[in-house]
Amino acid sequence: MSIIWAEQAITTSGWDRDVRVEIGPDGRIARIEAGTKPEGQRVGALMPAPANSHSHAFQRAMAGLSERRGDGPTDSFWTWRQLMFRFLNEITPDQVQAIAALVQMEMLEAGFATNVEFHYLHHQPGGVPYDRLGEMAERVVAAVETSGIGLTLLPVQYQFGGCDQRPLGSGQARFGNDPDRYARLVEEAGAALKGLPEDAVLGVAPHSLRAVAQSDLRKAALLVADGPVHLHLAEQIPEVEEVQAAWGARPVEWALDNLPLDARWCLIHITQMMPQETEALARTGAVAGLCPLTEASLGDGIFDGMRWMDAGGRISVGSDSNIRISLAEELRQLDTSQRLRDQTRAALATPDLSTGRRLFDAICAGGAQAAGRDSGQLAVGKWADLMALDTTHLDLAGLQGDTLLDSFAFTGDNRMVTDVWSAGRHMVREGRHIRRDDIVAAYSKAVKSLRDGL
Repeated sequence: MSIIWAEQAITTSGWDRDVRVEIGPDGRIARIEAGTKPEGQRVGALMPAPANSHSHAFQRAMAGLSERRGDGPTDSFWTWRQLMFRFLNEITPDQVQAIAALVQMEMLEAGFATNVEFHYLHHQPGGVPYDRLGEMAERVVAAVETSGIGLTLLPVQYQFGGCDQRPLGSGQARFGNDPDRYARLVEEAGAALKGLPEDAVLGVAPHSLRAVAQSDLRKAALLVADGPVHLHLAEQIPEVEEVQAAWGARPVEWALDNLPLDARWCLIHITQMMPQETEALARTGAVAGLCPLTEASLGDGIFDGMRWMDAGGRISVGSDSNIRISLAEELRQLDTSQRLRDQTRAALATPDLSTGRRLFDAICAGGAQAAGRDSGQLAVGKWADLMALDTTHLDLAGLQGDTLLDSFAFTGDNRMVTDVWSAGRHMVREGRHIRRDDIVAAYSKAVKSLRDGL
């Protein structure tokens, strides 16, 4: 049993003062009591630590390397993708493990308790499987053994280079599996997870409408009973046009009519939707997996957050390409993009909830749903996924309740995060991961050899 005492904390009854939290040996919250005397681990402001709902860990090693224009008159997501494919020709399992551990460490230091890894790098360069089909999944799991983060592992199904079912290009060869081999991959990924603590989760991820046959999109959800199902959807205008030309419907329209969308599903990006699509998709109970910093970096477009949330839609945030891992900055980018588009302020606030509070509550609940994880609340019986903010920080000092959350979201960065627990594992202390030095050293070695080869 470990004990945390907080000056203020968000519980299911709202903000409470002088809160004592007991974490059981199983990693779940055993008891919460307000109005207590200080004891145990003392922190300033305590709250649920959300899940990072969408990550491609290996792309962290590309951060800063794709900011030059290509040969054509304009640069875009599609030209960026070609650089990513070239990068993939070099990366090894050892490097993937080192990069994933750094990503997971940075997520924890940013305030995230869980890594939902959309894992599509499966095979050797050229597409030949490793001796163990799940080799790369095992490396993500090995990284977790070092970082201590919660993991929802989503092996990705990737069959085709487009809706016309053309073969995968050379840059995509490491991703590809037919349905039978994909089912074996999911099984091997599940076996790898058994070496982690009980909070690890297995899901599935048909990559996109472009990359998977229509019939197999429907079958993917059956491979893991009750586990989360993630799908890239309606991210780019050329993608919308390709699906519409091939299948006779826009991506969201087709998904609404043909997929069993419900609370198990997390739809990634959905930055290219018509108003009626936004409202209808929100009503399914699926989560919008938003990655505002990456969506801005890749020129995806702006998610229709006001319409989605007003329709009762659920949201989560992820760091996707991991060009920058920051919970506060993802929240800020999400809201300020709405302000820029609509020339307004406090776009996502309501008469009852400030911007920071509404967004934070939403991503905690939506992130837990997207991760298939029993978390998202500071409540007895939930996984002890917790983050603490520094109430002595210059921009937080003297602030209480929702105003403190607003200041974190709109003035903050990772330096405000002092402590993070993942299923009771106290991995960040005084703003620093407990294994930071070893993780950074391994990453630096991996990246040097990668960059020397580019």
